[in-house]
Amino acid sequence: MKAMILAAGLGTRLLPMTQEKPKPLFLIAGRPLLDILIRTLQDSHCEAVIINTHHLAEMIEEFVQAQDYGIPVNTRYEPTILDTGGAIKNVEDFWEEKPFLVINGDIFTNIDLAQIHRFHLSHKHPVTLALHDYSQFNNVWVDSNDHITGFGDTAPCPPTAPNVTPSANDRQLAFTGIQVLDPQVLSFIPEKSPCSIIDIYCEMIRAGITLKAFVPGNHYWHDIGTMTGYHGAAREALARKALAKAVPEISEGILAWSELKGDGSDRTWHRVSLGKTSVIMVDHGPPPEDRTCEADSFVDIGQHLLNKGVPVPHIYGYDRPAGLVALQDLGDLHLQTVVRRTRDQVEILAHYKAVIDLLITMAVEGAKGFNPAFTYQTPYYDQHLILEKEARYFVTAFLNGYKGLRTDFEKLKEDFELFAKRSLETGPVGFLHRDFQSRNILVRNEKYYVIDFQGGRLGPLPYDLASLLIDPYVELPEDIQQNLLAYYLDRLSGSVPVDRQDFLRAYKYCAINRNLQILGAFGFLSRVKEKTDFEAYIPAALASLKTRLSEVGPDVCPRLIRVVNRI
Repeated sequence: MKAMILAAGLGTRLLPMTQEKPKPLFLIAGRPLLDILIRTLQDSHCEAVIINTHHLAEMIEEFVQAQDYGIPVNTRYEPTILDTGGAIKNVEDFWEEKPFLVINGDIFTNIDLAQIHRFHLSHKHPVTLALHDYSQFNNVWVDSNDHITGFGDTAPCPPTAPNVTPSANDRQLAFTGIQVLDPQVLSFIPEKSPCSIIDIYCEMIRAGITLKAFVPGNHYWHDIGTMTGYHGAAREALARKALAKAVPEISEGILAWSELKGDGSDRTWHRVSLGKTSVIMVDHGPPPEDRTCEADSFVDIGQHLLNKGVPVPHIYGYDRPAGLVALQDLGDLHLQTVVRRTRDQVEILAHYKAVIDLLITMAVEGAKGFNPAFTYQTPYYDQHLILEKEARYFVTAFLNGYKGLRTDFEKLKEDFELFAKRSLETGPVGFLHRDFQSRNILVRNEKYYVIDFQGGRLGPLPYDLASLLIDPYVELPEDIQQNLLAYYLDRLSGSVPVDRQDFLRAYKYCAINRNLQILGAFGFLSRVKEKTDFEAYIPAALASLKTRLSEVGPDVCPRLIRVVNRI
């Protein structure tokens, strides 16, 4: 068997991406789709491959020449695009007097090409089209004998094959872009003239020639000609790669996708299952090419923490162009749920003490060898971040955006600058998660795992502890908070030198900064993102802020206290 890959298209539906790269060279799980197609053909016992080219033809030719395939692979340039039929005719000298396979250069599938070829050899008809049920593209009409009777969205064109009566059992299927042709088809295609192979097939049906449908089962198929299709192919490939890493002996099958409830970000989450095995797919969206993005940080920081012995999910794969990350599935049970299920204070303390042990390991070990280049925001928790991402965020998104107070940030800036200074001037520095709260801690088999660490950087240790203890999702009573604060200091002193008074002083101001960030986030998510579930936690966060401000006193932050007390 010889084969042709149709790769001359302009890729206009994928602009601007196709301005610099042709569709067949788009990466799927780190590999060019063209390479995947050629190696699939090679594994299907194909003897030689030819590729038609036009748009960015030199890139395809250079790629092919740089590879070392075990079969001949050549290109045929078309100065003017000849469409599918004209392209097949244009390589007539390549074909031999036996059936040949043609496949579109923009599909990603596991359909068995060798099986289609064998099926074609088993019948006497000159054309076999691989078809499947794909509602978006179902425009090929097939009768009960799997004979193709026409093409069209609402009715077959031609209306019906000669001497064939339409039947209620006729159905519509979609063309997969895979076909096997006998050489006699070439005689129907005009010389050196653009034409569609579908038009040729309509002419053959009118002439009374039967075309055969091959309908594969248990397969996946993606057309990467659109952003949606490309993204779907990338998701499919990465999910299968991840599942194979999770369970190496896993077999082929249809993946089951279920969307999970998201967090405050714009990311989407899916659980992907194959039998009893599942992984989590996180979709960050296509990243900027010129700088580190959130997904980059997630992968780099996650691998760093895992290497340091911190319990985080294994990262099975990362497709940067698509913004996709595949993770170990650790279930859906968060610390928030565990704590809210129990009223036993001893049990609650036990959970939190175990999490604090984890936190200290992450803070101390995670700082060792941490590369600031891992971060996508700022490499350190510093005064600028506090003022812009916590204090100003609080004023803009919560006081003004959510409460409508029309507060001037500049009038409160002096108080905010003092908070920033005092939270940074004392206390040990380590790895800072910066969102270490009950929804970012998973519980599985009585073990605790940290997630959502992409905002990590170096910073003061009291900050993450404050995030955990003042967490409005659980509302720990003040006596439990104080108990756990003392426990943290006792445990931390066994790992690093710590001045308890300095730590406690910094803790007060880190807790205020964290409270500002929480309220800013809840205000933004509720009003701007319309994620109104977060409104339920605003009263607890606001009460916590008032408590923290009262602890430092009106002499330290009189302006802010006046504003907050108005709420």
